[in-house]
Amino acid sequence: MLMRKFLVGLLCGLCLLGAGCAGTEKKSAADKVELHVAAAASLTDVLQETAAAYEAEHPQVKLVFNFGSSGALQQAIENGGQADVFLSAAAGQMDRLEQAGLLLAGSRRDLLENELVLIVPRQDTSGLADFTQLADKSVPQVALGEPRSVPVGQYAEEVLRNLGLWEQVQGKAIFGTDVRQVLAWVESGNAGCGIVYATDAAHSDKVQVAAKAPAGSHKPIVYPAAVLQESRHKQEAQAFLAYLAQRRDIFTRYGFGVK
Repeated sequence: MLMRKFLVGLLCGLCLLGAGCAGTEKKSAADKVELHVAAAASLTDVLQETAAAYEAEHPQVKLVFNFGSSGALQQAIENGGQADVFLSAAAGQMDRLEQAGLLLAGSRRDLLENELVLIVPRQDTSGLADFTQLADKSVPQVALGEPRSVPVGQYAEEVLRNLGLWEQVQGKAIFGTDVRQVLAWVESGNAGCGIVYATDAAHSDKVQVAAKAPAGSHKPIVYPAAVLQESRHKQEAQAFLAYLAQRRDIFTRYGFGVK
């Protein structure tokens, strides 16, 4: 009889212990902070690698990314879209959020730099080797980012205007919703050439760089980053930005310049 009571007590204790452990596990998962990061499409690959490294060092944080054109992300944030951190491919979009009072004061920093290049498919034999050739009749189509909302398109338009080519090129341009769509069109051969960031061209083994944008033909390509004023996890968001600033090794490996 005593032995039976002992076994029943032991089993109850084990059940309570198991329930306690399960409760602890559940609480731990529930306490994990989700940081929502809105980031320019050209940062997709480098941020995914950086996120894996960051989460390994900070297991209490889960990074959730929304990649897209900086203009579209800016508009989503203005319309109340959830985000803790914003990384833009141009200053203009960040400026507008700052002017609207949507950035956490003092959190904005210039993080990265990039370059603009003209790309063609890897097996291209057209002989395209200069931006000035884009006006030629031998170039039927040019893939660009949509200048109204996509920074890479805005930089491309600036280059083409400075070279006196915008009117000729605009009429045969196809406009992508972000830089990765422009890259994909050239990779697939749906466009014979396109203008993208140097880092996107370096990411692909299906395209080659035909030319770099002439020096001084566009304003510097700078990527600002900031914490959003409405973030519910400001401390964690600031810590993540500080980490990004420290990981020069990852960004330079992907071809970015670091500030």
